[in-house]
Amino acid sequence: MSLRPIGIEEMEVMRLLFGKRKQENDQPAVQTAVNHQYAGTAFAGLGHTGSFACERRLYRDLREQIPIVDAAIGKIVRLIGGCRVRCEDEDVQKEINAFLRQVKVNGGCYGIDQFLAIMLGDLITYGTAVGEIVMDRSGKKIEALYNASLDDVELYTEDNPLEVKIGVMNGSQRLPVKYPELVLFSTILNEPGKLYGTSVLRGLPFVGDVLMKIFKAIGTNWDRIGNVRFAVSYKPGDSDRSYTKERARQIASEWSKAMSSSEPRDFVSVGDVDIRVIGAENQVPECSVPARLLMEQIVSKLSIPPFLLGLTWSTTERMSSQQADILTSELEFYRRSVEGNIRRICELYLRLQGRKIPFDIEWDNINLQDEVELAKARLIRAQANALENTSEKSS
Repeated sequence: MSLRPIGIEEMEVMRLLFGKRKQENDQPAVQTAVNHQYAGTAFAGLGHTGSFACERRLYRDLREQIPIVDAAIGKIVRLIGGCRVRCEDEDVQKEINAFLRQVKVNGGCYGIDQFLAIMLGDLITYGTAVGEIVMDRSGKKIEALYNASLDDVELYTEDNPLEVKIGVMNGSQRLPVKYPELVLFSTILNEPGKLYGTSVLRGLPFVGDVLMKIFKAIGTNWDRIGNVRFAVSYKPGDSDRSYTKERARQIASEWSKAMSSSEPRDFVSVGDVDIRVIGAENQVPECSVPARLLMEQIVSKLSIPPFLLGLTWSTTERMSSQQADILTSELEFYRRSVEGNIRRICELYLRLQGRKIPFDIEWDNINLQDEVELAKARLIRAQANALENTSEKSS
C-alpha cells in the first residue's frame, strides 16, 4: 500500500479535530460570525450579492408587516416536529440522543430542535439557511451549534461550479472560512445555475403591498369616521357683513372650547350657523372580498390549511382531510431539506468518539391523525397476515 504525503489543509483539519492547541482564550471560535469591528462601517456590505440582500430585507419586512405570513411560517416550523437517532447499538443510541438534546445552540438555547427551528425559519423565508458546528479549542468535542446570519456570510464558487465555498465578511473583504467542513447550509427551490435557494414567499411582495394598502386605507377611514370631524359654516346676514371676520373668530373660539372640553358642553351661537360631520354622507368601501382574494394567494403560496391560521372559510370534512395530506407532503419536503445536516452533525460526533455505526434519522409523527392511520394500517396488515396463515394451514 503506497502512502501519500498529507497536505497542509488536511493537517490543519486534523489538528483542529484531534490536536491540542494552546490558546490564551479557551472560548470556542465561531467562523461564520461577522467581525463586529467592521460591522458599522461604510464598507461592511461590499462583496455581498446585492439582489439577494435586498430580497432578504423585503421578505423580512413582509413577515413583520403581515401577521398571517409570520404565523404561517411559525406553524410550519412547529408542525415539522423533532427528530431522534435510531441505531442497532442501544447504548450509542441513548448517548447520541442525549447529545442532541443537550447540545448548546447559539447563545442561550439547548437542543438540536432549537437549531433546526431557526434554520427552517430562514430556509422558508429566504430559501437559504447557514449553520455551523462549533468545536472546542482542543478539537475533540462539539461545543455548540451556531445559526449564522445570512447578512454575515456569502456562498460563492470559483473554477468548479460544483464546489460551493463559504465566505465571511470582514469589513470590505470576503474571507473564506478556514474549516468549511464544519459549516452547514441548506437551500430549497434552487434555480439552475444559482447557489442560493428561492424563498417560499417569492411572488408575495406585490400581493402584500396591495393588502397593506387596504389595511392602511381601513385605518385611515376609521380614523376619519370614528374620530368625527365637523365643518362649521357661518352665513352672515346683510346687517352682519361688517362684523363677519369678528363673528367667525368668536364662533371658532367657542367651538374649539366646546370640542376640547372633557365634559359635554353646549355651543351657543348667533346667526345662520351650519354644522355638518365631514364624510358623513360617504360610506367605507367594502374590503372583505378583495382582502380575502389576497389572503387566498398568501395561503396557497404557503400551502397551509386556512383553519390553522384562524380563517373561518367554509370547507368540508373531505376538503380538510385533503388539505392536511398536502400539508404533510410539504412538511416532509422541509424535513428532507435539513436531514443531511443532521446526519453530518451525528457522523462527526460519532467520529470524535472513534465510532462508525450506521444510523437512521427518525422524525416525530406530524399529528395525532397520523398515529390513528398508522394504527389502522398495522391492524389491517395483521388481519391480512392472519388470514393468509389460516388459508395456508387449511390447504
